Amino acid sequence: MARGSLYPSESRRFADARTGVTIRQVTDQPAIHHHPFFIVPAYDDAMARLIFVSHRSGQPEIYAEERATGAIVQLTERAGIAEYSLAPSHDGRYVYFTAGTGGFRVNTETFKEEQLLDFGAIRLREAGMVADAMGTTALSFDDRYWALRFSVDGQANLAVFDTASGDCQVILQRDTIAHLMFCPDDSSLLYYAGPLKDRVWVINRDGSGNRRLYQRQPGEWITHEVWLPGRRELAFVDWKRGIRAIQVDSGAERRVASFNAWHASPNRAGSLMVADTNFPDIGIQLFNPRAGGGETVTLCYPGASNVGAHWGGPFPYEQGPIPVYAPQHTHPHPSFSPDGNLVVYTSDCSGSAQIYEAEIPETLLERLTNGTG
Repeated sequence: MARGSLYPSESRRFADARTGVTIRQVTDQPAIHHHPFFIVPAYDDAMARLIFVSHRSGQPEIYAEERATGAIVQLTERAGIAEYSLAPSHDGRYVYFTAGTGGFRVNTETFKEEQLLDFGAIRLREAGMVADAMGTTALSFDDRYWALRFSVDGQANLAVFDTASGDCQVILQRDTIAHLMFCPDDSSLLYYAGPLKDRVWVINRDGSGNRRLYQRQPGEWITHEVWLPGRRELAFVDWKRGIRAIQVDSGAERRVASFNAWHASPNRAGSLMVADTNFPDIGIQLFNPRAGGGETVTLCYPGASNVGAHWGGPFPYEQGPIPVYAPQHTHPHPSFSPDGNLVVYTSDCSGSAQIYEAEIPETLLERLTNGTG
């Protein structure tokens, strides 16, 4: 299977057995598939392509579904891809990713691959399955800046690459850096996750203003942070008590939701959020984050295995990091399409992790978006 190879559509539609919502299965090969991490868009803004990772060749490679035809095209042919590092550009031209000790991008039209960075004797991700072990990267919403992390001699580094000039600057060095995300309202501001007991940090793109946004209290399990568009607010999961948010400039806190949301992400307007659930799994939930703990509606039931037994108890990292078994392709990680009409998620309910799209009924969109909860 070579870069640029084209494969026929694997798409099929069916109705969720419990909600009746239309589901489209995107992939159908006996291998691991998954879309990007839930804080990373899976589509370009025009929704010409859905970007995903597949192990169908025997190793993780990046693919795209051409949504107009359903055809699947292989974008990469490279060993050592960090499969949660991919960051599709909003204009649809490139997919950025890391592999080995380098940073790359591939052109979605010509399939030309460019190596943008070579960090040499470093680690782009840590050992394990969570947090800094995932190796996620972030692209600013104007596609100008690409942020990624690497480690040298046990020290984590945060680098920002200018996609226009080719300049790259290390803006921060500290013990732990993970889950990078540019503010959708301000490309000069980034969120990053610090250590497991002290996660919520923001920093300016030039390296100034590094500060803790939220001070964790003993016993709290703070995780899965995401920006809320249009508000300069950072939301985070307070597992399993719900979702809270902090306004970056004022420090004002509020409650966003009060159910066992696990991975939650907003639509582009910030008018809806979607979340998977666990312990118990009550399906993928839709809710209005502006309402603050209002109505939630079950969109569908992915049936994913949600591997990660440590999520079933209290905060497990009080005495420091512990080894966990939590293969990420077993988690739904739902996120919205750019137009807000679809939710993409991953599920291994068939025995192999596949990618699915759930269509949000128009009446449900109107009810949740305009309602007050």
